Amino acid sequence: MRVEIWSDIACPWCYVGKARFEKALAAFEHRDGVEVVHRSFELDPGRAKDDVQPVLTMLTAKYGMSEAQAQAGEDNLGAQAAAEGLDYRTRGRDHGSTFDMHRLLHLAKEHGRQEVLLDALYRGNFAEERSVFDDDERLVELAVAAGLAEDAVRTVLSDPTAYADEVRADEREAAQLGATGVPFFVLDRTYGVSGAQPAEVFAQALTQAWGERPPLKLVDAGDGTAEACGPDGCAVPQN
Repeated sequence: MRVEIWSDIACPWCYVGKARFEKALAAFEHRDGVEVVHRSFELDPGRAKDDVQPVLTMLTAKYGMSEAQAQAGEDNLGAQAAAEGLDYRTRGRDHGSTFDMHRLLHLAKEHGRQEVLLDALYRGNFAEERSVFDDDERLVELAVAAGLAEDAVRTVLSDPTAYADEVRADEREAAQLGATGVPFFVLDRTYGVSGAQPAEVFAQALTQAWGERPPLKLVDAGDGTAEACGPDGCAVPQN
């Protein structure tokens, strides 16, 4: 079974939701039969690379709330994250474009390091002091620590077209599936789970999706003549 997760590094509920989903997945009896694929989704597509501002400034401008309301929301998110064993800085974070991070995640996917890099980017954005938005060197540092070659990382960052099509394709697909926000989880292209649901909801979705997978339909000539190998060896033609 395949689970696809659309998310954005700037999304705090994606950070929390990933931890909740992983808690459910770790307890799922068919865990080894589940493939997890991470997909790109920008909450602020088209944002200029150099447009970086404090989180509170972004929240007050975007949602028309007071700074006190925005800070209260951050404090609540910090508590939600802590309940999942995650560190979360409720003061001093900033916000910016995540496009380059998504491009690097596609590079990481090619090398089997996507999950490691995604976790590093989440920690960098939500738990650590140094910004992931205002300095490419920070992204290079995180990507190399996640196991990517420095030259490859720098090549991607220096070419804004590298993996851009892959990011945009993920975002178009999310729109086609009806995703208007993230995190958005799709199980075997049959079930969707929107938002950072409790682990129990993810567990229920995994169980239901696994149980309702259609049985495999075999297509053959119908006469039993096709040769095959099995546990007892291979059939050897007699003439």
